[in-house]
Amino acid sequence: MQDFDPGVPRASRCVGVPLADVYLEFLAGRCRPNTVLAAAYDLKVFFSVVGKSPAEVRAADVLAFITAQRTGKPGVHGALQPVDRDAEPAGVSAVTVRRRLSIVSGFFAFLQARGDVPANPVPRGLPTRRDRSRPGQGVPLVRVTRRLPRILSPAEVDALTAALRTHRDRAMVAAMVLGGLRRCEVLGLRLDDLRVAERRVFIAEGKAGRQRLIPVSGRFFAAVAAYLDAERPPDASTGRVFVVLKGPRRDQPLSAKGTDEVLTAARRRAGLEHATCHELRHTCLTRLREAGMALEAVQAQAGHASIESTRIYLHLADDWLAAQYRKAAEVIDAQVFAGQPAGWSGR
Repeated sequence: MQDFDPGVPRASRCVGVPLADVYLEFLAGRCRPNTVLAAAYDLKVFFSVVGKSPAEVRAADVLAFITAQRTGKPGVHGALQPVDRDAEPAGVSAVTVRRRLSIVSGFFAFLQARGDVPANPVPRGLPTRRDRSRPGQGVPLVRVTRRLPRILSPAEVDALTAALRTHRDRAMVAAMVLGGLRRCEVLGLRLDDLRVAERRVFIAEGKAGRQRLIPVSGRFFAAVAAYLDAERPPDASTGRVFVVLKGPRRDQPLSAKGTDEVLTAARRRAGLEHATCHELRHTCLTRLREAGMALEAVQAQAGHASIESTRIYLHLADDWLAAQYRKAAEVIDAQVFAGQPAGWSGR
């Protein structure tokens, strides 16, 4: 089982509902620590709002929970508890609601498998008139618009890099913007995972536990070498590459919160409005696609289980899309407007 972030109190990993805490213990053996923490929070929100024990929850409660989450209102006739506005703003995003429903559905599926509840109260979707001919093709409970992720321009990457104050921070940013690593993958790197001679990095625990061995630019290894030589304590008690450099947690593995604080401070010094860890990863994968890297290779570099997740970089890579359009437009022009005088508009 993986170690939790030492900066996170163990109480935050519990819900206070006995069956939910049993489920979290089950998740801890198969999911990343941050996934368990997120599940604990979402289940805590669900049971705080619904106000019922797991055995009492029905589909009507789940549907009312969706409405309460989207509007911030307690529901019809006060059937639900009021949303705690001190904990979070009233009316959360559709993405958040969908994630919470997924966690709640997984929890009840676990209880159903154990025999604690007879059925999962989370509906798979709303029925339609086509259900008889196409079962399972109902309307999703929560419809989410898929938005293109933001990326950084080369000038913004340069500005951000210049605003970083340590070799450690430059190495972490390089891993994301040059290698496409996720934040958790950067923080999970161990010294043995660095294949310096091969200019490759071994990701021992990627998303969903998938492993991969990927190439990374020599700039990353140069930054890591400078960090190891000048900043990382030689007697550090952990095998993790990136550690805290000062303060009471010196020598301990750097946390996700610490990484975000580093990036936030650098972004402020650089005068940038956006530059998150995931945006750095998106920037890398988009540039790789623009440079002509095959989509399957981008998928392998990113560690995506499905190539459908990688296809989004086709839309971000403007040069690729523009080139494909121009090539197709030339063919269409030759077929449709053959024999027409130059400049003819068709009017």
